This record gives sequence, C-alpha cells and structure tokens, in this order.
Amino acid sequence: MNTKRSIAVRPSTHASPTRSLGRSFTLPPFHSFTLSLSCSLAVLVSCTSTPPDQTSIDEQDPAATPVVTLSPEQVKAIGLKTGTISFRNLRSTLKVNGRLVLPPQSQAQVSTLMGGTVAEIPAREGQFVESGTVLVQLNSADFLQLQQDFLESSAQLTLNRADFERQKGLRKDNINAERTFQQAEADLKSSEARFQAMHEKLRLFGADPDKLTAADIQSSFSIRAPIAGWVNTIGISMGQYIEPNKPLFTITDNRKLHIDLTVFEQDVARVKDGQKVNFTIANDPHASHQAVIFGVNKAFENGQQAIVAHARIDPGSEAGTEDQLLPGMFIDARIETGLDSAMVLPDAAIVSDGDQHYVYVQRAEGAFRQVQVRTGVKDQGFTEITPMEALSLTDPVVIEGAYYLLSQLTKGAGEHHE
Repeated sequence: MNTKRSIAVRPSTHASPTRSLGRSFTLPPFHSFTLSLSCSLAVLVSCTSTPPDQTSIDEQDPAATPVVTLSPEQVKAIGLKTGTISFRNLRSTLKVNGRLVLPPQSQAQVSTLMGGTVAEIPAREGQFVESGTVLVQLNSADFLQLQQDFLESSAQLTLNRADFERQKGLRKDNINAERTFQQAEADLKSSEARFQAMHEKLRLFGADPDKLTAADIQSSFSIRAPIAGWVNTIGISMGQYIEPNKPLFTITDNRKLHIDLTVFEQDVARVKDGQKVNFTIANDPHASHQAVIFGVNKAFENGQQAIVAHARIDPGSEAGTEDQLLPGMFIDARIETGLDSAMVLPDAAIVSDGDQHYVYVQRAEGAFRQVQVRTGVKDQGFTEITPMEALSLTDPVVIEGAYYLLSQLTKGAGEHHE
C-alpha cells in the first residue's frame, strides 16, 4: 500500500521554501547563491587557464576532435613540418630489387696506344669534361719516329707514283719488260698502303697528317676524353713513364644511368616495356624517383631463374639526379602493373595509440587537429590511409613531429581524468 508522504514548508523571509521528501530545507538567499557561483567560476578559470607559451588541448567540447595548440617556439624546437596527401600506386605493383648501372657507352677507361712520359695533366678528379678535352700530355720518342716514318712514306709514295707512270708509258710503247711494269705497280700499291696506315695512325694521336711537314714535327702528343662525363680516377703522376694500354683515367657520364631490375620467373609475364617504376635508394628511403621500363631480357641470368628488366630514369623526376644517384647503388623498386592508386602519407605522419591510428591536420597557425585514419599497404616510406572524416588534398598534414603532438594529447587526457 502506498504511503503518502507529507511535505513540510517552513516560511522564510528571504526566499521561498522548497520541497523535500521526508524533510525540509531552505535555499540560501539569491544574492548569496550568485556570489558563490561567481567565486566558483573564478577559481575554475584560474585553475584551467594555460599560459600562451605552453601547449594547450582544446577540450571545451568533449565531442569535438582533439586539437593541440603549439607556440611558434615549440614548433621550431621539435622541428615540426607539414606536407600534403598524395596518391601512389601501392597495390597494383610488383616489388623488385635492383641496382643502378651505366651502359657501356657512358663509361670509359682511357689509355694510350704508345708509351711516353707524362709532361702535363690538365684534368682533375671530379671534373666534368666534354668529349675531346685534353686529359694528359705525353712526351714520346716513338711519336717522333711515327711522324718521321709518315713523312718518309709520303716521299716514297711520290717517288713510286712517278716511277709507275713512267713504266706505264714505256710499257705502252713496248719498250720495257712486262715484269718491270708489274714491279713498279706493286711498289706503288705498297707505298699507298703504308702511307695510308701512317696517316690514320697519326690521326689516332690527335695529329693532322695532311698539314704535317718536317718543320712541324712534335715530341709530344695529347690523350683526349673519348666521352663527356666526370673524371673519377687518375692513375698517373708527373714524370711517370706510361706503358701502352695501361688504364690512365676513368670517366663516367651519370646522366645516362638506368636501372637493372631482377624479375623472378613467376612475375615475368607481368613486366612489359613502358611500365612506370618508382624506386628509392638505401641512404634516402623517403625520396622517391621515377623510371620507365625500356627493355626486358629474354633469357634467364646465370645461376638463377630470373631475368633483368631495364628502366630509364625519368630526367624530370628529380633535379640534379647525377649528384644523388651513383652507379652500383642498390635500390628497392615498385613496378606499376595496374592503375589502382592509393591515398598515402609518409610513415612518420601516422601515429598509433593502441589500435587507433591518427594524423594531425593544421587548422590554424600553431593549431593541429587530430584525425583518425585506417592504414593499409606500406612501401617505400609511405603508408596508405583512409581518413575517417573528409580531408582536402591541400590540407597541411604534419609529416614530422606527429608523435610529439600525440604525447601532448595523451598527457593532457591523463591530467584531465585525475
């Protein structure tokens, strides 16, 4: 059976009474209540206010996305950097390894065909030289002899040519013997062969045989760069005697670098000419370079069931490629075998708190909003993301310093719940 409880009302001269179940009480005067509330708010504000030079967490609305606010000094101190979301082909790709190589036409070992003593070395290691640039000057007695032999062969050729014409006329008049005419013809041909050989040999040493006279004989000759490129090594010194065919210089033209990619048997059918390649080098995994496949070998490499695919580096993908990429460097690459691209950010832009993954988007100067994302494929220093809320491709996203922002939020949340 329900029992009806009475509500006692006690009159008050300051305020109207209120009702209570089983007992009665009186509200404090209105102006006292107002003063108490004002004091409480003042204390609350003074306890939660944050100095302008400290990190603050926007928690005014519990349902709002957390925001970390940093001062300019803090941003500079942690080295915080921002970037933007990009798209990369991470899913429909074939992961392969390879190395940077130079074609034979872009590398040279320079030697001499004739011995001599080093008289001058105009070239310097690390110098870029054009084709035909003088690398070294050699003094050579053999070169003197070559010029002498050429001039003698030229004189002998003139003599034999005149004798042949004379014997030819005599034979026409049947004055001389057939054998005499044949001998004159043979001598002329022999002289012509010797002269032409000497002529071309002089050209190998940079001399102009058509202008050579006895007064122009030189004791030295120059060795010139056969290709344009950078001088890598110089294996000689002043005054040294150089033997023929000994390597003196190495020159490489890194502008012609390409990639040799190792493709195993099960993946051969997926690789074709014209496919794009994204690759990174070991000492800079976050800098991606682009290339295009221009040739695929049709036979397995010795000792393994794999072929080599050749890719030409895109000269427009990176400025100063020859300064960053060197022959012999090992690379990690992705061959694009499809058109399925993904939204990606650098690995350092994504932070984790348990099973949750976040990025930080700059919403104002020094203010960074936490946005939850789902992660996917990781490759070449990038991670596929799916934002849990709409993001613009132009939104600045923190790519360095994200873990500092997460730690500030975590620390702030801990302080809030104590």
